[in-house]
Amino acid sequence: MKKITLTITLFLSILYVVSAQQEKGIVGITNWLNNWTQFKPNQEYYGEPTQILSGEITEDTKLLKRHVYLLDGNVFVTNNATLTIEPGTVILGDYKSKASLTISRGATIIADGGETDPIIFTSNRSLRRSGDWGGIVILGDAPTNKFGNGSVAAFYGQLKSSTYGSTNFGGENANGSSGILRFVRIEYAGKRTKEIGNFNGLLLASVGQETVLENIMVSYSGGNSFEIWGGSIDLYKAVSYRSNGDDFSFNYGTQCTIDNSLAIRSPYASNSTGSTCMKIKSYNEEGEVDFTRNSTSVVAKNITLLNDSDNLKSDVSSGLINEAVYVGHNASLDMNKSVISGFNPAVIFEDKIALNQENLEKIKFTSMYFNNCNGNIFIENNSNNEDLEDWYGNNAFYNVYSKSSNSETFIKTDDLRRPDFRLRINGIIATRN
Repeated sequence: MKKITLTITLFLSILYVVSAQQEKGIVGITNWLNNWTQFKPNQEYYGEPTQILSGEITEDTKLLKRHVYLLDGNVFVTNNATLTIEPGTVILGDYKSKASLTISRGATIIADGGETDPIIFTSNRSLRRSGDWGGIVILGDAPTNKFGNGSVAAFYGQLKSSTYGSTNFGGENANGSSGILRFVRIEYAGKRTKEIGNFNGLLLASVGQETVLENIMVSYSGGNSFEIWGGSIDLYKAVSYRSNGDDFSFNYGTQCTIDNSLAIRSPYASNSTGSTCMKIKSYNEEGEVDFTRNSTSVVAKNITLLNDSDNLKSDVSSGLINEAVYVGHNASLDMNKSVISGFNPAVIFEDKIALNQENLEKIKFTSMYFNNCNGNIFIENNSNNEDLEDWYGNNAFYNVYSKSSNSETFIKTDDLRRPDFRLRINGIIATRN
């Protein structure tokens, strides 16, 4: 009887450990990256443009799969118009005119692709590179903590005076909708401008809760892949691949839940300022925001943040690898059931953050899997992290620490035609440090 009881107990213990490991990082009964993602977009031929989009779109317009469209210059959807894009449609951003697509406040985009028929935004160059074109900007009327709301006019350089109103964002409609982005790929965006630096792959400014943002892949962005300013959004199954900037950047009072999403960094594709997978800030300068309004708050669950390095030790010593997560002053992060693998270190807190009970309760890491990082959690410019290790290493947080290679940690990382970045359960060997 004792032997049977012991066997049952052992079986249940193994089942619990496997289930607990399996739920960390991106999850799915099947590999949800299949079919719609592309990790080698430079090998794709998308055809030559047959239609041109330029200037302002002021009335409801539908883009059809049978055409290939060229964005010429800065294209704005204005006047409360709706831009609808059929599944499988290809839109090329023009390199010479530094093209971009902006959905202005009050306008709507319905880009609802399919798993086997994604909508693709990419560069029109024969040899495509990061930053070939601007990217996609969606402006809404949800709250931000900036004084007087905000404007993205500086991104575009010279604009007609009549267009300035189409670059504003912000309001009080937290539940507003700017439309749908689902099964969409954005490739080689993030051009550099003299005025403000790089565009981003996808900039969401004051976008409201009813906007659908699912299955979006941003690859080879010259700026940040996903830039979110203010607003209230749910981001689901988002993928950032080899961005020069940050993969997911949140600022200006963003209220966001990001779920089941992936960022893959390359040590050879970061900008000079030092890029991270996730950057959570409430402001760039204190004087630009109203501290009586919501600070940035991010809930991140089932996230996989992976550094794709062949020689981690060498790349760390060469200064090519930064932290995976940066948390700024007056911002909060609740990160759980997620994987951070191969960074230097895993997490950094801005040095303005005082280590007290109030602040530590605003920055949570629970049921995490920290793997192969050169240190775990630190305060900026401070190598002594004993207090943070003691706090987040407490058994009550259920965090796991390991030292395993990518091939041991994830199911399949070496085949970019059909990779699988879910955890390889049998390869996990937990350690304390």
